[in-house]
Amino acid sequence: MPRQRRSPLLTLLTLLVLASAAHALHFYLDANEKRCFIEEIPTDTVVEGNYRALEWSEARQEYIKQDELGILVEVEEVESSHSVVKTKGPSEGRFTFTSHEAGDHSICLSTNYSSWFTNTHIRLYLDIVVGSTKPDFEHDRGHISQLAAKVRDLNLKLEDIRREQQYQREREADFRDLSESTNSRAVWYSVAQIVVLVGTCVWQLRHLRRFFEDRKMR
Repeated sequence: MPRQRRSPLLTLLTLLVLASAAHALHFYLDANEKRCFIEEIPTDTVVEGNYRALEWSEARQEYIKQDELGILVEVEEVESSHSVVKTKGPSEGRFTFTSHEAGDHSICLSTNYSSWFTNTHIRLYLDIVVGSTKPDFEHDRGHISQLAAKVRDLNLKLEDIRREQQYQREREADFRDLSESTNSRAVWYSVAQIVVLVGTCVWQLRHLRRFFEDRKMR
């Protein structure tokens, strides 16, 4: 049976590189062995994992599916050690979880074989899909409400400006009418003054003419 002995550090680094590059990989582990790797996940992000485990068959000299084989999946936040997922499933299955805090998450897989004396070897295929961040509907609604309030404030301010402009136009029209009326009255007053002056001059000239004619006749 082909086997590869790898140091835990090298295996972990390999898993990290593969996981960060494609999020799809396969690796080998013994029956009583647990394999973990780290995934940096944003907050409120949906993560889905699909796995398939095959057991080495000495008789057939190949990895085959065994109904007795089960997989234990454990996910926890590295910084707080908070357990996010701890579930046991069949040899082929899936798991999902939503990150509560942004940061590194430890994803560990092991088998349900607990005997230290068994020499069972497992090939495990794992595909991790990190989904998009969950939409924060409450935040969106709050943001929309804030935008709507700002739009209402802007509309009120625009309405105030429009009313002020309308008032200024009305005052300007009233002032223009008053100015035109005053100018018209000033013109007519000037004309009246000229008429009075001309009439006064004519009257004085006639009065003087009669005065001199009366004195000449005497």
